[in-house]
Amino acid sequence: MPYFGQEIFVMAEKKGPLTDPKYKAALANGRHWTRTVGIDAVMAKHSLDALVAPTSGPATLTDLVNGDYGPAGCSTIPAVAGYPHVTVPAGFAFGLPVGLSFFGKAFTEGKLLGYAFAFEQATKHRKPPRFLPTAPM
Repeated sequence: MPYFGQEIFVMAEKKGPLTDPKYKAALANGRHWTRTVGIDAVMAKHSLDALVAPTSGPATLTDLVNGDYGPAGCSTIPAVAGYPHVTVPAGFAFGLPVGLSFFGKAFTEGKLLGYAFAFEQATKHRKPPRFLPTAPM
């Protein structure tokens, strides 16, 4: 971590134990919205086996002055829900990688891995990483 420290981890440590009533209430609230009202409701309403979305926008360059930033992505909802989520390479934008996410209800890891594998085999978008000093524009 030559450019950034561990400040966020240090702040998280100070929040207290996972048994704290405030934490447990926030966790239950987050799971209600992401599971019951979110993923589970959408998948049931539309009889879906999985949800597929761009993982986020194109990767961003490291900004040593303002810090890293990134466009919003789809990974927060399954993460808060505690549900499975797999990301596979979907190509490149401006020389930077773009991912495609597959996520779904609890205990659907096998299906999601199968869909992700099939997508990878059909598209062959996976390329070895290149470590460039800057991105081509």
